Amino acid sequence: MAVDASLIEADANKQNSTPKEDWDASQIDPTDAPRAVREYLETLDEADFGAASEVQPKFTSHSDPASQWTAARKGPAFFGYSDNYLIDTDHGVIVDVEATRSIRQAEVGSTRTMLERVKAKFDLHPERLIAETAYGTGPMLGWLVDRKIAPHIPVFDKSGRNDGTWTRADFEWDAENNQYICPEGQTLKQFRRNYSDSNRGPTGEGVAKYRGLKNICQACPSKARCFPNMDFRSITREEHEDAGQVARDIAKTDQYVISMKLRKKVEMLFAHLKRVLGLGRLRLRGPCGANDEFLLAATAQNLRKLAKIFPAPQQPRKA
Repeated sequence: MAVDASLIEADANKQNSTPKEDWDASQIDPTDAPRAVREYLETLDEADFGAASEVQPKFTSHSDPASQWTAARKGPAFFGYSDNYLIDTDHGVIVDVEATRSIRQAEVGSTRTMLERVKAKFDLHPERLIAETAYGTGPMLGWLVDRKIAPHIPVFDKSGRNDGTWTRADFEWDAENNQYICPEGQTLKQFRRNYSDSNRGPTGEGVAKYRGLKNICQACPSKARCFPNMDFRSITREEHEDAGQVARDIAKTDQYVISMKLRKKVEMLFAHLKRVLGLGRLRLRGPCGANDEFLLAATAQNLRKLAKIFPAPQQPRKA
């Protein structure tokens, strides 16, 4: 299966909005609010909308406050929703749809929702999931690996350097001893003593920092290539780094190359959605309105696909 998201403009405009400095959702009276506003209040704690990020949007629409103010298209900003598709790459059929805020955290989180829903309703469990780099975060990769789904996803990694010095990939990970080994053969450890209190030791959660010894690092002949502006070298390791390594190993296979070509199928469906079906701007407001329109559009796309797979029988011609 493959997953991706596309921006769809909401039925809202900046003229009827409030900056984040002046917006206060607690001042809204639900009993006297339109349906779209009531839905906004109901979804403030949902992972696909209000709880997706603590960062407040720059502007909030009065008519559709759940829509996201975004400039992701590198052009003029607008209010919009994200249309998330989960598709079967064998036939290009849309398996599930989800409407979310137009931010990366909500789009990535909707993948879990759709996979769990497909498993519960249709008992479908994909062998692999194909997606772009935005979905290659540590928690997402860890979630997939735990459920035996091969992540054919580029790793979302910010540990790379552009100054020519050694990156984390140049250091060998020693899982048995919980340490990194540098190209010069020295070790970088998270802890260098045995704590009598187990609560002070490594937890395996969050981000761990591995450091080299200062006296050894200062005498290293490769200091200029490793840490030219520091006293010693340190490396951070995320909680789901093992799952990231699984994705990196998959990226070296021939099947991964094929998967990256299959990912274009979901992009073609979004192009078809906007160019052929003409869904460039929503007509309904609120999360439910957006989800209804996305679901109806996906149904129409699947019906068109079904007509091509099973063509109508030809009528016999009269002599």
